[in-house]
Amino acid sequence: MDYTHLGRSGLQVSRLCLGTMNFGWKTEEADSHAIMDRALAEGVNFFDTANVYGFDAGKGRTEEVLGSWFGQGGGRREKTVLATKVYGGMSDWPNDTFLSARNIVRACEASLRRMGTDWIDLYQFHHVDLATPWEEIWQACETLVAQGKVLYVGSSNHAAWQLVAANAAADRRHFLGLVSEQSHYNLLTRHVELEVLPAAKHLGIGVIPWSPLAGGLLAGALEKAEGARRSEERNQKRIEQHRPALERYEALCRELGHAPADVGVAWLLHQPAVTAPIVGPRTMEQLEGGLRALEVTLDEAALARLDEIFPGYRPAPVEYAW
Repeated sequence: MDYTHLGRSGLQVSRLCLGTMNFGWKTEEADSHAIMDRALAEGVNFFDTANVYGFDAGKGRTEEVLGSWFGQGGGRREKTVLATKVYGGMSDWPNDTFLSARNIVRACEASLRRMGTDWIDLYQFHHVDLATPWEEIWQACETLVAQGKVLYVGSSNHAAWQLVAANAAADRRHFLGLVSEQSHYNLLTRHVELEVLPAAKHLGIGVIPWSPLAGGLLAGALEKAEGARRSEERNQKRIEQHRPALERYEALCRELGHAPADVGVAWLLHQPAVTAPIVGPRTMEQLEGGLRALEVTLDEAALARLDEIFPGYRPAPVEYAW
């Protein structure tokens, strides 16, 4: 396993991040534990979750599954760089949502209890809160860092100007600020190349792509759809929307001798701003597929062909200005 620094921080994380969103509701607790054990054994030390994950089984359930796994001991917690998130509503009460100082502190304490740990390595804002000033947000985070409950802070789904505003406010307070940003980034969704990735590189913020396979479209969707008796209507519409590009993509993957899912994740690993794509398996087989992506090397010719199939963006304003 290769490791890299998380943004400008001294924290070292694996080049793959284990996403746990399915644990506790789509994936049974015992199977979730087995997947985490396998990931850790393979050197994946970076695990991502959120306080709202659990969905049908109840918000917070996924963090509880991590907590029961940590509770087995064996150095599981000590070896894991644990990332969770705050923002989404945990109840119908008005202050149990968003990024008020009250919610940040109380949500952090609740996450710590569910996961049975004393600290969170990376505490992330799940979405931007335009109604709360950064001074308030950083005041709450400073408290948590001073108490040893949080070590680093990151963001998710933030625009470039919001990253700049956040770290400018943190700098005024002599606080480290954001060290990471989780963005929707894959071969089909490349908007962050316009401004988010250049801003992140400039500020020393590590980029953690979520949905690296575009909800399964880049995981051999055409072949799977043909082999299935029936495909979910929504997915079928997405497949038809992108069919010409997907046909060329899957043909290229066959030529390269790699599974489409492996190529999709490997492409992200070749992007200079990317720290670690999030691979969120439901099964052990899917985890093994994600691990295979680490073995895929794409040469300049393959990268150029992928850019032809799925055109990206040059950094703004070069993309659209003279």
